[in-house]
Amino acid sequence: MQFKDNQSIYLQIADHICEKVLLKEWKPEERIPSVRELAMQLEVNPNTVMRTFDFLQQQEIIYNQRGIGYFVKGDAYKKALDYRKNEFLQQELPGLFRNLYLLGMSIGDLQPRFEKFVKQNFS
Repeated sequence: MQFKDNQSIYLQIADHICEKVLLKEWKPEERIPSVRELAMQLEVNPNTVMRTFDFLQQQEIIYNQRGIGYFVKGDAYKKALDYRKNEFLQQELPGLFRNLYLLGMSIGDLQPRFEKFVKQNFS
């Protein structure tokens, strides 16, 4: 995973986990990799992954079964969707709007490109 400098690593890992839930790679009530396993996969400190897991528990996306591991909550898809939408609206959309304005573009200019992107990547 390539990390960006403009956001905390634990939040980037949270986004990565939410993406797995939203793409249905990690299903409700499914056990997810342990803190150590995920830390090794992502090449980060286990404390960073633990911070991510604590954050995602607060967001009610995952839960811990003591002694067994972490699991995706039953309604994690909706919670992850709400979390990611809110983050997009607050963090990314203002920059997108600014660029559209500076480039003299409208939202309508993006529609054909968005449709092409979806068709190429998710069909």
